[in-house]
Formats: sequence, structure tokens, C-alpha cells
Amino acid sequence: MLSRRTFGGFVTCALCAISTGFTATEVAAQGTGAPPAATPGVTRKVLSQVDGPVPGYTTIIVEATIEPGVTVGRHTHPGIESGYVVEGTFELPIEGQKPVALKPGDGFQVPANTPHAGMKTDQKIKLTSTYVVEKGKPLASPA
Repeated sequence: MLSRRTFGGFVTCALCAISTGFTATEVAAQGTGAPPAATPGVTRKVLSQVDGPVPGYTTIIVEATIEPGVTVGRHTHPGIESGYVVEGTFELPIEGQKPVALKPGDGFQVPANTPHAGMKTDQKIKLTSTYVVEKGKPLASPA
């Protein structure tokens, strides 16, 4: 099982660094497609947001770039995250699972409310992630 200490030096997840005040319903309100509370070294672009697949949920597709040396801590999402590695390699530890080594072209999924992070690397990481999350809840919360 992974602990806070195990996750301490890890990085990445497309929206992990968003402040806990950012909720799924606020993305569309921005109009620009850029989530608030930017983290230095992390850029995000909302590619799509739609209600559903069931009432009370929203589906958000995000492109994220994480520059070398940026650290994003252990966190959870109020729904499933399905991601695709566009650029860079890293190890993704997900609580309750063995860490997975990811490279460009690989996909991954993180179950709802499951602590996770990505290993810090010295290279740029580019991801596309799809979140199916509960409306009105923070998109990412520290774990």
C-alpha cells in the first residue's frame, strides 16, 4: 500500500495541481478552456466538457503539459480518470496497484477517489486525460 511518504516526490496527473476550490462545473464558466489557479510549470487546456454520462456528472477532456522538475503531490478525483501519454516517460503509482511504467502511446486509468501521482522526471510530460466526475466537487483534492 502506498503512503503519503511514498508519494512525496511524485509528479503529474493532468489536473492534480488545480486548487481544491476548482470544481467541475467551473470549467465551462471560464469560457477560455483554461482552468483557474495555474501551477508554475503546468499548462492545461480543456478540450471538451459535456454533461453526463448520467445526471450529476460531467465529462472533461484535458490536455496537460508538465515541465521537467515540477512536483505534484498525491491526490484523488471524484470520478474516474482515463489518460493517454503523448510525450515523456514516467512511473504512475496508484494506491492498491503496482506502479506502472508509462511511455508515449500508453493509456492508463485511475479509479474514482483513489490516491495517485506520477514519479518525478527530468523531462517534459504531455498527457491527455478524460475525467468523468461528480459536478460541484473539486476536480482534484490532496490525499
